[in-house]
Amino acid sequence: MMYELSRQYPQKRAFITGAASGLGKALALELAADGWTIGIADINAAQLEAASADIIAAGGKTILFPLDVSDKDQYRVVAENFLSQTGGIDLLFNNAGVGDGSPFEEYSLENYEWMTGINQMGVLYGCYYFIPAMKKQGSGHILNTASAAAIGCAPTMAAYNMTKAAVVALSETLYGELMDHGIAVSCIQPTYFRTNVVQYARGGDIVKKATEMFMKKSGLEADRIAKEILHRAGKKELYIILPKNARQMWFLKRLAPVWFRKKVKEQFMAAMHKAAQKK
Repeated sequence: MMYELSRQYPQKRAFITGAASGLGKALALELAADGWTIGIADINAAQLEAASADIIAAGGKTILFPLDVSDKDQYRVVAENFLSQTGGIDLLFNNAGVGDGSPFEEYSLENYEWMTGINQMGVLYGCYYFIPAMKKQGSGHILNTASAAAIGCAPTMAAYNMTKAAVVALSETLYGELMDHGIAVSCIQPTYFRTNVVQYARGGDIVKKATEMFMKKSGLEADRIAKEILHRAGKKELYIILPKNARQMWFLKRLAPVWFRKKVKEQFMAAMHKAAQKK
């Protein structure tokens, strides 16, 4: 079955950051089945090569870009290169990100800057460098990967929470600015699913173990998340909050914010305690 996005954008040109694994690769594989040309970018060049082979085998065409999304000059060159090779862009997935956490004052300022550079500025750079081309075309769709963490804002996750909340705010702002230019914007806010988001974590083993526990407990795989994202993006949804329990969180936070804050703390701290007992 062809995705609606493939009908809406017959030239089928996509650019995906964090494409070597996890959600980024899953999105690329889904689009590959519809014959998209995909610029795949990732900081891990070796994994990027392996992902490219899988995407090509699935029916797609790839253009590889080793990229540190926090490097604005490197990102500018990559964006220009992609546009020169494809003549434009239809889907932009600002997906690259890292997960990490630590009690607020124990997380170094250097770590806050590191995470902000990837999770927040990396998204901003993608939008900044590709929006002019989309405006010139009068079409395109930006999909920014935030997180349900921007809703939950669990303790010990300040750096991650604030960067993902910033992605939500940027997406909402651009939604209003770009709607008259024929450009759609979606903000992706999933809960935990199995991925390697904590592979570069710096905040210590306890938060990493707790995150891995939540991912395992979710039972969700990246391919299932990718399918729902692409389906809902075809309907031009601004908020792609998933799965069902994430949407419940979104409503509960608005209906009973103080109660919600207490429940989030109880559940997350219980998970942290359990993770601390594991060797």
